[in-house]
Amino acid sequence: MATGTEPQQNSGGVRTGTRAAIAAPHLRTDRWWLAPATTAAGLLAFVVYSTWRAFANADYYAAPYVSPLYSPCLARNCATMHGGPNADVFGSWWAISPAIIILVFPLGFRLTCYYYRKAYYRSFWASPPACAVAEPHRRYTGETRFPLVLQNLHRYFFYAAVLVAGVLTYDTVLAFRDTHYRWGHMGLGTLVFLVNVALIWTYTLSCHSCRHIVGGKLKHFSKHPVRYRTWQFVGRLNARHMLLAWTSLVSVSLADLYVYLVASGVFDDPRFF
Repeated sequence: MATGTEPQQNSGGVRTGTRAAIAAPHLRTDRWWLAPATTAAGLLAFVVYSTWRAFANADYYAAPYVSPLYSPCLARNCATMHGGPNADVFGSWWAISPAIIILVFPLGFRLTCYYYRKAYYRSFWASPPACAVAEPHRRYTGETRFPLVLQNLHRYFFYAAVLVAGVLTYDTVLAFRDTHYRWGHMGLGTLVFLVNVALIWTYTLSCHSCRHIVGGKLKHFSKHPVRYRTWQFVGRLNARHMLLAWTSLVSVSLADLYVYLVASGVFDDPRFF
């Protein structure tokens, strides 16, 4: 039964009578808006680029390289239209770009990532735009309602991201071939793929879900020395999660761009040996 002393729902955000009455929107004098604006510009640039490349459905294979946005290529048109490898899972009836299927998993992993949540919550939704700057929203429901409740799928997207990283590792191994698929060769694209797969793996393993998987639910680290050392390693990576999130985002874009430029005939892949 109500007693009349229950706290009222905060429907006015930070402008309620229970908060300090400050007339100014905030008291910060630095350029606090620069970080969310830069983040928004970077994320928007990737969205525009990846959308263009995903729907292009062309110039994603240049022997022996296959774009990370299209790998693994699951449709028959990967071979019939572009001369690339394929698993022929969807047969000839699949006319949509293969990247539409593939990008669901790495993008789902990044969209639900703890760092990226902070990044686009602040930069696009102003929730909040910066520390000590009030958000414009009058109510706060957290991640308890659709669609934000889907953020709880992050653990499962992590499993998919590990598989994607494994496929990209396989593609990197295949990059040590020449255009006639002979082993023992290396080109500039091979280095691009090596850097990309290293950043993809370190970003994936620095994930908070990975840290919980390797070290969570343990009462005594002393009884699980292997998991403890693994947890420490992942923890060190986790401290650089933001840096790895951005560098891996740039590297996967550059790897795709490199394949596009070679496949479209802008330049030939320089071969070292």
